[in-house]
Amino acid sequence: MTFRRRLTLLIAGTVAFAIVLASGLGYLAVRGQLRSEVDSSLRARAVEVVREVQVNGFSSFQMPVEPGDPDAYAQLITVDGRAGLTTANTNRIPLPVGDTAKLVAAGRREATLYDARVGPAHVRVLAIPVQNGGAVAFGRSLREVDHILHRLRWIFILAALGGVALAVVLGRTIAVRMTTPLRRLTQTAEHVAQTRDLAQRMDASGADEIASMATSFNAMLDALEISVGELDASVRAQRQLVADASHELRTPITSLRTNVEILRTRFAELPAERRDMLLDTVVEQTEELTVLMNDVIELARGDHMPESREPVHVDEILGEALARTARHAPDTVFDATIEETTVLGAASRLTRAVNNLLDNAVRWNAPGQPIEVALHDNVLRVRDHGPGIPEDELDHVFDRFFRGAHTREQTGSGLGLAIVRQVAEDHGGTVTVANAGDGGAVFTLTLPPAPAATEATLADTADAPASAAS
Repeated sequence: MTFRRRLTLLIAGTVAFAIVLASGLGYLAVRGQLRSEVDSSLRARAVEVVREVQVNGFSSFQMPVEPGDPDAYAQLITVDGRAGLTTANTNRIPLPVGDTAKLVAAGRREATLYDARVGPAHVRVLAIPVQNGGAVAFGRSLREVDHILHRLRWIFILAALGGVALAVVLGRTIAVRMTTPLRRLTQTAEHVAQTRDLAQRMDASGADEIASMATSFNAMLDALEISVGELDASVRAQRQLVADASHELRTPITSLRTNVEILRTRFAELPAERRDMLLDTVVEQTEELTVLMNDVIELARGDHMPESREPVHVDEILGEALARTARHAPDTVFDATIEETTVLGAASRLTRAVNNLLDNAVRWNAPGQPIEVALHDNVLRVRDHGPGIPEDELDHVFDRFFRGAHTREQTGSGLGLAIVRQVAEDHGGTVTVANAGDGGAVFTLTLPPAPAATEATLADTADAPASAAS
């Protein structure tokens, strides 16, 4: 059974129950009012009868009767429960003396109203005890009352049936109006599932629960659209990375394979000097492939930045990176200014980005010129005194596998600066490049500072050993 049908039945059943209940209560109220009027009339007549009986006694009393009133009944009942004088209607039909009337006549019960049958007639009877014993039973036919109630029952039944039918119609109408937004929501969800069209949205006007549900559904579609867009972008980036890596790997692998085949097929024929040169070339090409593969792995891993980050001292990372670079390039002079700097992130990835910036500066720096390094206010600047970067290549320096015209003869994978940009973006920062006015290139890495609470925690941790020692 559908939700709309269940809702229709629930609404129709509730309204129908209310209508039937109201009809029943109305019928009982009218019935009670009509019978109450008959009872009041019986009490008024009975008071006069009892007064006359008490004054004149049963033997000399003449029952007062309205001439031509066939619906009125009167009956004197002796103490022993026998019927006495009957003079209440033209036919002088006696009222039946039942157990209730006998109890009243015997003085064992107060005045009592009850229903009785006098032939085919339905009669309302009031039995009242008299002072010297016995009772007076005064009755009135309920023919008119029963006739009115009979018609009233049919009126209420027809009204109830009409109300039930109206309740069904109203229930269905209300159910249709209430379930229309749900049907639209279902249709939208089915459309999205079938077409993958995340641009569909629900009408969220109004302030009820349906509007709130539509708003939540639209918010879910917004989040899903963003997630799918990010996923598609990530997939495209990964595919592009694989395609670029395949292209870049093809040349060194082909060259390496050629040199290995020459050594394998002509090793004995080649002079020792030629063999040594080929072996050195194979080793160098193997190292280049290793660097390239490591860079590709670093880029692929960079798309999944870990959610848990820790405070990292960038100044310590920069100091270690300068020492490392000085060992590999002992002829290079660094002019470094370093301030204490803390960020939230991954230490290993920040180390890789700083090393790549320094390696790039060493590669392009002019001999005998210093490399200027400054870390201040969470901004790292690295400037070389090399040839600079052509203006038309400035926007592509951080692209994957990009190698400018003046870099064709240089070794490298073309991924170092791309890794720097990826690390910067993953940490919520930026990296830019510009040409210095008097020559050389200036790379600027900007990282967001760590929250104040984190820096205070680090300061407390640093002071703890000193406090303990004192």
